Amino acid sequence: MQSISGVLPALLRELGLEAGIMGWRAVREWPDAVGPQVARRARAVSFQEGTLVVEVEGSAWLQELSILKRDLVRQLNRHLGSQHVRDLRLINARGGIQR
Repeated sequence: MQSISGVLPALLRELGLEAGIMGWRAVREWPDAVGPQVARRARAVSFQEGTLVVEVEGSAWLQELSILKRDLVRQLNRHLGSQHVRDLRLINARGGIQR
């Protein structure tokens, strides 16, 4: 007999739910993955089809994080131990700008 922790990952993968769960885990663990400096200025808010949506405080930080986008995705996936996050959609928390 197998434990639930041994069966659950395979079952989620088989049902096509693994990516969504890992995506919401990325939302929850964003602060730990990117560090306190970035987490103070940017907050992960949702995940859909491989893209993590991140609200960013102000246009200066939006520009900075858009430059670091690839590195942040790599860092996040390394933290999660998966490759489920393929992109970041950065949006200005004050409205308007998206990258």
